[in-house]
Amino acid sequence: MSVLKEFKPAEVWKYFEKICEIPHGSSNTKMISDYCVEFAKEHNLRYIQDKSNNVIIFKDGTTGYENSQPVIIQGHLDMVCEKENDCLIDMEKEGLELIVDGDMLKAVKTTLGGDDGIAIAYALAILDSTDIHHPPIEAVFTVDEEIGMLGAADIDCSELKGNIMLNLDSEDEGHLLVSCAGGATATCHVPVRYETVSDVNANKIMKLTITGLNGGHSGVEIDKERANANRIMGRVLDAINVKYGCRIISAAGGLKDNAIPRECVAEIVISDKDFDKIDSLVAEYNDILKNEYKNTDKDITVLFKTNNDSKSESNDGLNTYLNIKSINDSDNSGNNVEVMDTDSTKKVIAALVNLPGGIQRMSTDIKGLVQTSLNMGILKTVKDNSEVSMSFSVRSSIGSEKQELIDRMDCLMRVLGGSVTCVGEYPAWEYKKDSTLRNLMIDIYKEQYGEEPIVEAIHAGVECGLFAGKIKDLDCVSFGPDILDIHTTSERMSISSVERTWKYILEILKRLR
Repeated sequence: MSVLKEFKPAEVWKYFEKICEIPHGSSNTKMISDYCVEFAKEHNLRYIQDKSNNVIIFKDGTTGYENSQPVIIQGHLDMVCEKENDCLIDMEKEGLELIVDGDMLKAVKTTLGGDDGIAIAYALAILDSTDIHHPPIEAVFTVDEEIGMLGAADIDCSELKGNIMLNLDSEDEGHLLVSCAGGATATCHVPVRYETVSDVNANKIMKLTITGLNGGHSGVEIDKERANANRIMGRVLDAINVKYGCRIISAAGGLKDNAIPRECVAEIVISDKDFDKIDSLVAEYNDILKNEYKNTDKDITVLFKTNNDSKSESNDGLNTYLNIKSINDSDNSGNNVEVMDTDSTKKVIAALVNLPGGIQRMSTDIKGLVQTSLNMGILKTVKDNSEVSMSFSVRSSIGSEKQELIDRMDCLMRVLGGSVTCVGEYPAWEYKKDSTLRNLMIDIYKEQYGEEPIVEAIHAGVECGLFAGKIKDLDCVSFGPDILDIHTTSERMSISSVERTWKYILEILKRLR
């Protein structure tokens, strides 16, 4: 039963609810792409669906707008799929459970996908309409934006005739986004060697967990100085290894390179005689970290348990790709266990500690704008490849600074005998000094809201830069309704803001005659 049928605009909420019923995480967009194609067929609209699952739907202008310049309405089909530890929803196969809390729409124990499902809902409602005044519409729905804007990088724009674009992928009502950073996903590969520890009676296999962090979007919220679970893990492991020695079996943390990781888990082997001392050291780091992050991650916690103790804990969602082993596992022979050798353990810890992270430089042109940053979003042990990999979202408004960060990472990897690979590179979206669209949207906003909008640049990447490189003289503004805590299980979207933004969109289309 619909939980949104009482809210306006009815058509927008109808389509948003339908989108939430369809699994549409990054790299899992075939179903949502096909849904958009079926929509086009049912409405007798021309469409293009490419091999990547990008979709473009075309609609003629309404009466009086037939010869107007086409307007591109653009958003992305994929969402970030995060869920709480005890959530039973399989986000690759099942839809979301929506709930309304006052003015806020949320999903039960998962991300909501308002980023960017609301853009698709707005566009489908416009394409479905018979009473909205608008120029010819070119609705562009891209895929895999959340993992490097891969769909926008791949899409063929030769069929698009418009050079005015409304990008509906912003999360602050009243903010008009006009420029953004460029970026790339860089993965560091640290080679490791394994050996057998046979004298397990003198050792303990322990599970070290960093948990209780807030996480967040690595572009939008990197300036909040929140803790990164993967980097904290490196710090704690280094302290243990320097004082008492340890051997790593596996380590894993984070699920998306552009999300600040909330949890990290490592399984290590330590000397049994040092257990009490290490336990005390971990307790000391709990106090240190809680003090350092008291304003950003007050619930940060370091857990230190034996492997048997950890089995009684609730699933933290990381064990699916953490290669956990214990003395009693069937694939261990007798009292043997496979661990990284001493040199490999040191290399992994050195990478975790010394790879750069967080804000690297603030803009000297735009006050308060992060210019260059990076986030270690994914830490993973890949035993089949004998490596530990660390994936970063690297961002900068200055192309040379982005490359300098990648070069720094590569320099460290060469020393450690590893390498760096880059994918999903995208250009910065440069500020357009003379923008007819921006000026029109400012005027309409002042009329509708009675105040000036905030015109800004942001550090997070958006697809406008890629489209600007494909469409000559593109005039583009990114905007949207209020969506809070995107990419986290606390994500929520303002119902009243969605309605106000809808009215704003309709007036923009009406004036683009």
